[in-house]
Amino acid sequence: MFTPESLFSEIIKDLSEKSSPVAVNSWAPYTRAIAIKDGNLVLVADNDMIFGFISRQWLERINASLNELTSEHLTVTLLNGKAEEISWRAQRDDMAFGGYTFERFIVGNSNRFAHAAAYSVSQNPAMTYNPLFIYGQSGLGKTHLLYAIASEVRKKFDKLNIVYIKGDDFTNELVEAIQAGAVERFRQRYRQADLLLVDDIQFIAGKERTQEEFFHTFNSLHEAGKQIVLTADRPPKEMYTLEERLKSRFEWGLLADVQPPDLETRMALVSSKAKALGLELNPKIVEYIAESITNNVRQLEGALKKIKAMNEIMHADVTMSLVETAIRDIIKESPGLYPTPDLIMKEVCSFFNIPKEKIIGLSKTKDVTIPRQIMLYLIREMTDLSLPDIGKFVKRDHTTVLYAINKIQDQLLDDPNLEATLKDIRKNIRSAT
Repeated sequence: MFTPESLFSEIIKDLSEKSSPVAVNSWAPYTRAIAIKDGNLVLVADNDMIFGFISRQWLERINASLNELTSEHLTVTLLNGKAEEISWRAQRDDMAFGGYTFERFIVGNSNRFAHAAAYSVSQNPAMTYNPLFIYGQSGLGKTHLLYAIASEVRKKFDKLNIVYIKGDDFTNELVEAIQAGAVERFRQRYRQADLLLVDDIQFIAGKERTQEEFFHTFNSLHEAGKQIVLTADRPPKEMYTLEERLKSRFEWGLLADVQPPDLETRMALVSSKAKALGLELNPKIVEYIAESITNNVRQLEGALKKIKAMNEIMHADVTMSLVETAIRDIIKESPGLYPTPDLIMKEVCSFFNIPKEKIIGLSKTKDVTIPRQIMLYLIREMTDLSLPDIGKFVKRDHTTVLYAINKIQDQLLDDPNLEATLKDIRKNIRSAT
């Protein structure tokens, strides 16, 4: 009996013999088989270009090969990218959202309002708060609430079309659609949603074409009475390069913040997650972990996973000494004080939607030099690197670095838009640390 992976492997082998390995390798490495379900072999293409290429030139041949290899009368369903994969799984109760349900969400004073709002939306989509905008620092459970809404809606309204996307992936998919001449299909995918979930919407700020597309998508869905749920690391008013028309729309419904959990909630989180991992922790250890890691739920989970790994690999009892050793690297006196130059470069590149190779390359066009100068300015501001050290990082002389920093400082005197850009990028960097 075939698994999805083994069946797809046989199809690739069959097609390679019938045409050529080179031709098949132009798309096969960028395609995954994820399920055999409801008479379908479900494949996922990595991006819009591969999806279009397979659809036009290979889908019939894949189906023909599939019919020859199995007597189960299967048909290929081809999905475009990770977002469509998640939506497909959600449509079929496959727990695409990794078990992130309302039942598994630990409620405390810091998140009670956001939890209640999210649950209300899941019971009556587009009838209570639309849009629902959940914001707070990274690692506090915003994504969990987003997934929980999707899981609950799927249980109650099994025919609704759920679409999930991350803010930066929305931009990436739009760029791919423009390059492939498939913008209309991109629009239809999002504008036909009954429930649109967008994680980290702050990443569309400052991107003119992305904001334009999302504005019209938002309007189309809202006017059609469809539910929109957004998460971000900050409220709309603090997204300084977000268009005012989008800020106002994000505030149309309900804003719900998620704060760092208090000690009692953190202890409940530690106990719950330890139990899920099969770890037995005494109350003193639970309290120690909760007191040591205060701001980030993901760090709590990471600490417990490390404790479990040490417990299993070293065959050691879970003592206070082992726990102290396990979480030593996670505890920071000043989290996010010194982000790495690599992280700053990554966030600047993401903000301006340019590749890393270009920003550290030799191009002197305006669309590259300004982001490069901003990157150097922020590295100087947000790290303890000297000018020569920054120069080594970007393979330039320290005088070039100093020139770039001075250039940004001069522009800040009379360019409020530049200050807004810097504020947004700083917040993106701090959110990612």
